[in-house]
Amino acid sequence: MTAGLSALAWMAGAFAAEPAVSGTLDKIRSEHAVTIGYRDASIPLSYYDAQQKPIGYSIDFANLIVERIKSQLKLSELTVRMIPITSQNRISLLQNGTIDFECTSTTNNAERAQQVAFSNSFFAISTRLLVKKSTGIKDFADLHDNTVVVGAGTTSEKMLRRLNAEKSMNMKIISAKDHSESFLLLSTGRAKAMMMDDALLAGERAKSPHPDDYEIVGTPQSHEVYGCMLRKNDAPMKALMDAAIADAERSGQASRIYARWFTQPIPPRQINLDFQMSPRIQALFAQPSDKPSS
Repeated sequence: MTAGLSALAWMAGAFAAEPAVSGTLDKIRSEHAVTIGYRDASIPLSYYDAQQKPIGYSIDFANLIVERIKSQLKLSELTVRMIPITSQNRISLLQNGTIDFECTSTTNNAERAQQVAFSNSFFAISTRLLVKKSTGIKDFADLHDNTVVVGAGTTSEKMLRRLNAEKSMNMKIISAKDHSESFLLLSTGRAKAMMMDDALLAGERAKSPHPDDYEIVGTPQSHEVYGCMLRKNDAPMKALMDAAIADAERSGQASRIYARWFTQPIPPRQINLDFQMSPRIQALFAQPSDKPSS
């Protein structure tokens, strides 16, 4: 073999040894940067600490994915950009390339799967109500003729509006821009109940000046799972994200992350949600899956 052919053969072998990537991973490798979407007030999943830095349970999973990206792409340095997102714009910002992925509080369901892809799930919730104990509201049937606040663009909003129409409940439904606005309407009496995912309701209650004034009530209207959202038809990126989450769940790391954010005091105010891990989350960690909510 000539020297020229030997060099070509060596180069071919070197390129073959590189990770086979495309789509988002190829973009990240060329830019040496990854852009992640986050929520700024979804306690304890994705929110700000005292320095306005995004932290939380979901952010910890996003960080696991970042470390997996660095390892797979053999990048010694990787710039991480964080962009705030909302329920209304999270899908469009992913589709247009503004963000590369997000791990926040996005339900994996069949409707969204027509537009985006989801990683293995990292959390499971039920949709319920947060109310002031003084209202006497105990379940959804008690919402007749009452004002209820719900997050705009959420699965809870769709369920509540369907329930209102099907049961002729004459509810006044307010669509709030975020969780903080929802709780403000509840705490000031402009809404009698707030519908949302139970873990997020626990976060809003815990950060209240008077958490004992509130309770989480109501028959769950759905059982949902959260996954990290990525662009459709990006098999290499999905495989990386799935593996990062599954490894954390099987190793016990995910359980430790859960305990940190849901059963212990969390920054910046050292509130404790005291929200114990449900059997559904335990089952999810035992058998990682990207199966959507039913």
